[in-house]
Amino acid sequence: MRGSIVWLSEHDSPDAFPPVDRALVEPDGLLAAGGDLSPIRLLAAYRRGIFPWYSRGQPILWWCPDPRAVLMPGQLKVSRSLLKSSRNRGFVTRMDTSFRDVIRACGSSELRPGGTWLSPEMRAAYIKLHKLGFAHSVETWLDDRLVGGLYGVAVGRMFFGESMFSTERDASKVALKRLCEELLARGFHMIDCQMSTPHLMSLGAQMIPRAQFTEALAEHVNGPYEPGLWNDAASPPGNEPPPVEV
Repeated sequence: MRGSIVWLSEHDSPDAFPPVDRALVEPDGLLAAGGDLSPIRLLAAYRRGIFPWYSRGQPILWWCPDPRAVLMPGQLKVSRSLLKSSRNRGFVTRMDTSFRDVIRACGSSELRPGGTWLSPEMRAAYIKLHKLGFAHSVETWLDDRLVGGLYGVAVGRMFFGESMFSTERDASKVALKRLCEELLARGFHMIDCQMSTPHLMSLGAQMIPRAQFTEALAEHVNGPYEPGLWNDAASPPGNEPPPVEV
């Protein structure tokens, strides 16, 4: 029934989420509350297009908004200024070398206003996913200083972007450019941006109906993917480490 949400227990099956079309219209996309942030529940949520987002002191809230903000890796808008920054400012990008630092910076109220929803509990949950090879960071470095980056979750051939930060102009955009290049090389279909922001839309994100998003999920979320590190020392696409049980 519309107009109410499902309350989950941490003892419920990890995939005990209701159908996403039962999400509330206001607030847009709120679907369920409770449960836990175990890796198996998080992965079950992402496979359904559901993500956790809540403030400290609240129960865990699960969302699937309509419409959905997405970015196709091949449709990133690279401005002339961004191209100059990526070539001439001395930025170096790396992947999966400082996941903890990236997620800490994304949750810093000083570096990223509004990022305080990334509680210690949330950070710990994504660090677990990173150790299992599902969560990844892309980092932008300048003179051996971490000056920008982003992190998200890869399931099948879908990448679910979570957050980004920057302490130098264009540093997070340079990380996003590197991410798109990596996803194209690995045959990924789409980046889920979750909710629209003017910043994301200026970079080429688009809004699509939830039904269209879930259709894309059904086609691509179970695509071939073997968890593992994406750093520069990792095996090239197609030669990742064997799957990790979760």
